[in-house]
Amino acid sequence: MSAMNIVKTVSALGSILLLTACSHLTDRPSSDVDLALIQNADILNLSMQDNHVFASGQPSQTQLKVIAEAGVQHVISLRAASELDWDEAQTVQSVGMQFHALPISGREDVTPTNADLLEQLLKKLSGQPVLVHCGSSNRVAALKTLTASESGMSTDAALEVGRGWGLTKMEPVMRAILELD
Repeated sequence: MSAMNIVKTVSALGSILLLTACSHLTDRPSSDVDLALIQNADILNLSMQDNHVFASGQPSQTQLKVIAEAGVQHVISLRAASELDWDEAQTVQSVGMQFHALPISGREDVTPTNADLLEQLLKKLSGQPVLVHCGSSNRVAALKTLTASESGMSTDAALEVGRGWGLTKMEPVMRAILELD
């Protein structure tokens, strides 16, 4: 085999290997999210944790449609079904997203166990666009504050994490919980 044929063969094999190695990338669902569309939807207390995780207060049915159009694939609701006069799960599913319920009814449900359940769900959905919400984003933030505290952060640092997730009215309650531990 001539030197030129060897170069051509190696080059062809390299191309095949590269295409094979990258082929799995096209099998993954796109995680591109239209951030401007979400930001312009005027969702209560919306915060962006990274390009794939958003926290907010309760989105309306119209806002859920916008969120789906923007590329969000999952909605995690921390609200009890009794808090709404419409079927959020049905609305979410009707616009092509998946609905996950983790009802946190109030202070008594803001526990390390529920914070861990939220963390596990977010890890399971890692890399997929997701909106996690409650009525105002305070319950979301309270659970994230607990997670930060459980990871070893100081009270002030954990509360700062919580503020980034929408902690407002529940901050004094969370400070008291964290200082008890």
